[in-house]
Amino acid sequence: MNNTGVRVSDLRWETSMYAVESGLGFGLQKPRLLQPCVGDLKLRISSSVGFNCYPNNRGLFLMRARESMPKHTGPLVMEQELITPSKSVVKTSGSVFPYVGVACLGAILFGYHLGVVNGALEYLAKDLGIAENTVMQGWVVSALLAGATVGSFTGGSLADQFGRTRTFILDAIPLTIGAFLCATAQTVETMIIGRLLAGIGIGISSAIVPLYISEISPTEIRGTLGTVNQLFICIGILVALVAGLPLAGNPLWWRTMFKLSVIPSVLLAIGMAVSPESPRWLYQRGRTSDAEISIKTLYGRERVAGVMNELASASKGSSELESGWLDLFTSRYRKVVSVGASLFFFQQFAGINAVVYYSTSVFRSAGVASDVAASALVGVANVLGTTLASSLMDKKGRKSLLLASFAGMAASMLLLSLTFTWKALAPYAGTLSVFGTVAYVLSFALGAGPVPALLLPEIFASRIRAKAVALSLGMHWISNFIIGLYFLSVVNRFGISRVYLGFAFVCVLSVAYVLRNVVETKGRSLEEIELALNHAA
Repeated sequence: MNNTGVRVSDLRWETSMYAVESGLGFGLQKPRLLQPCVGDLKLRISSSVGFNCYPNNRGLFLMRARESMPKHTGPLVMEQELITPSKSVVKTSGSVFPYVGVACLGAILFGYHLGVVNGALEYLAKDLGIAENTVMQGWVVSALLAGATVGSFTGGSLADQFGRTRTFILDAIPLTIGAFLCATAQTVETMIIGRLLAGIGIGISSAIVPLYISEISPTEIRGTLGTVNQLFICIGILVALVAGLPLAGNPLWWRTMFKLSVIPSVLLAIGMAVSPESPRWLYQRGRTSDAEISIKTLYGRERVAGVMNELASASKGSSELESGWLDLFTSRYRKVVSVGASLFFFQQFAGINAVVYYSTSVFRSAGVASDVAASALVGVANVLGTTLASSLMDKKGRKSLLLASFAGMAASMLLLSLTFTWKALAPYAGTLSVFGTVAYVLSFALGAGPVPALLLPEIFASRIRAKAVALSLGMHWISNFIIGLYFLSVVNRFGISRVYLGFAFVCVLSVAYVLRNVVETKGRSLEEIELALNHAA
């Protein structure tokens, strides 16, 4: 007998098989006889993902010798090929993609309402009589962000109380009413109220879109699907920028731009009415039969038992009651919650939404002839960068993309700062401002944009997940509000060069913070991450 429990003396195999217990699942292997020698049976297993291991009481492998062999007094060495455990190789009849697509309508609206004022602000300001009042223009921009701050905190509680899909349906109400008020506004007060309501809507969606996607996505593609949220935010911004192109010929076109956002709001409500609820939320509510139905719809009948086992394991590892807001600040959760809030703080004060809101104005001051078109180019760069990030997320990992992203943003902001400072670069200011902005947005889209919204639902325990995501997004919107409200005033006082230099410094601080505090979550299920963090705590 050896340490695997298999007797190797006096052995002549034709189709003999053995198994070793595993917590990983079942896999089939076909060992190849390498050589006879003396001692215990030893197996070398080469997995499909390129690592070697030796079976013990933690792995389960079914093996079959393919060749007859005479009796030997030495160890039998066999090479083994490991097929990925069943949870990642079983073909399923379900699909999460249609429901991720419905959820991403909320992300499109998020991006559209952020970007719609970029080209429209000048024209609506003239129409509403605030063309010379930069403070009121700042409020038109920032009312959306004030509403989003409220919505992001509300979204977590609504999602916990009513479920993810019902919260989406409720969210369509302020999104629709807010867009209508903005489109028909005759006074700046009506415009601000409309922007405030639309902001509440996108604040709620900013909390529940990544939450819902992360909870319904299979582990093996969760990173890719998580970046889809950011991709559709970028698409929404791009659509808003492209929608502004007719403004030069039709100054009243800005009203149509706001009307367009009513369409995806209505489609979101209709789509979520027929979408499955999050299995994790249902399980936490004790609705196990409903959770099984949801899993069957999302992944197919084949994976119901496996996913239910994962949910049960996570429940055993974290069996406490649902958290309250104060629980987020206890010693157990304080650090991980601070990571979430800090990532969004750095994301916003690195300057991204200053670019989203005011790139047209900056390009105009740099002498770019077609400023709206240049802003549309920035939107295209955002979409392309996010598309690239989606293909890298589950290959390179979250942390490495964050580091590369913030480093690229720092270099781009430094270039932009120098462009507006060095007189030698003045003849090239237009070209360099566009190049630097595109490089900045590409860098942002590779990591700082998509990673925080994906990482947060992964690192937060299930009992605090919705509220912790909401709190982190509250930091996002508060920071966003400050940037949107004061950016023009700060630029008028200190100059665009110093402001961009400040953004570059924040990007450098972000790199240092990520190196020290962010953990990698690539390739691990939400339940595995939660159990690991609970054990570490």
